[in-house]
Amino acid sequence: MDDTGFVVMAWRELLARHAQVSCALDRELGDKHGLGVSEFEVLDRMAEARSCGDDTAKFKFRVQELADQVHLSQSAMSRLIARLEREGLVARAMCADDRRGVFVQITEDGLRRQAEAAPTHRAVLSSELFPHLANVRCLDNAPDAEHSGSAPVPSA
Repeated sequence: MDDTGFVVMAWRELLARHAQVSCALDRELGDKHGLGVSEFEVLDRMAEARSCGDDTAKFKFRVQELADQVHLSQSAMSRLIARLEREGLVARAMCADDRRGVFVQITEDGLRRQAEAAPTHRAVLSSELFPHLANVRCLDNAPDAEHSGSAPVPSA
C-alpha cells in the first residue's frame, strides 16, 4: 500500500472510531443522565476549570470560548447553552466590560450533573478506546512513515 492509500485508510478508521465513540457516549449519557455529548463536554470543561483554583474568573466562559473548545459554531453553542440554562445547569450573565459579551457559568446543579455523568463518560471512553489503542501503535509500522510527514508513534 502506498503512502496515500495508507493515509486514506487511517483517515477512514479515525472517522469510524469517532462515530462509534460519539454514538456510544450519546446513548449512555442520554439514557443515564439526560445529556448529549456536547452538553456533557461543556459541563465537564467548566467543572474542570472550576476545580483548578479559586480565581472566580476561571469559572466564567464566553460563549465563543466554549464553542471553540468543543468544536461547535457560535449559534449551535448558544442553543446548547439555552438548553442547559433551562435545566438550571448553567447561568448566563452580561459581561461588565463588553455589553455585547455574555458569560456562562456552571451552577451547583450543573456541577452535580457533571459529577454524576463523569464516571459514565470515562467508562464509555475506556471500553470504546482501549481495545483499539493497539491499532494506533501499528501506525509506527506504516509504509515509509518517516517520509509521509508524520512522526512515528513512540512505543511503550
